[in-house]
Amino acid sequence: MPRNLEYVPYGYEPPKPSSKGTLIFYDLFEHVQEQLALAVAVKEQRAFTKLVLYPLHEETARRMFKEPVSAYHKREKAIKAWLEEHGRKVAVIEPFEAKRKKYTPVDTALRHLSEKYSAPYFLLVTAEMANALASYASFESWIVKLRLIVLTEPPYLHPRLEKYRHRWM
Repeated sequence: MPRNLEYVPYGYEPPKPSSKGTLIFYDLFEHVQEQLALAVAVKEQRAFTKLVLYPLHEETARRMFKEPVSAYHKREKAIKAWLEEHGRKVAVIEPFEAKRKKYTPVDTALRHLSEKYSAPYFLLVTAEMANALASYASFESWIVKLRLIVLTEPPYLHPRLEKYRHRWM
């Protein structure tokens, strides 16, 4: 089997990566324009390697928030249109919820994302989504594996969010 040799000058040290981890935007994506602009700004400001958009299925949104949400394919189409307009390389849409076509627990979604993308993981969420995620019993087990980036300061803090304030920005 042939070896692939690389020749480098004496004293060469490979450059250290200037970007860090994966930024996962976990949201409903009802208001695509503002949300994606904020997510791209956070990605560029903090120099993340990849921005992964994770739109929730209607069933997941219905169980989390108890309010109606537009169809998954409509929200996905709006995201794709925005990405075409601003350059395809800005973000990646995770198709996991589209394949399942049903309710997906947060634990399952985060496990799938952590297996597929490179660490460290940063979960970008809105204030209401942060409170909703903190209400789950499994919050304490996965908050130690990732960090939250909350877009706006929540008016009300869930007790678990308050307890793990050092794990979110």
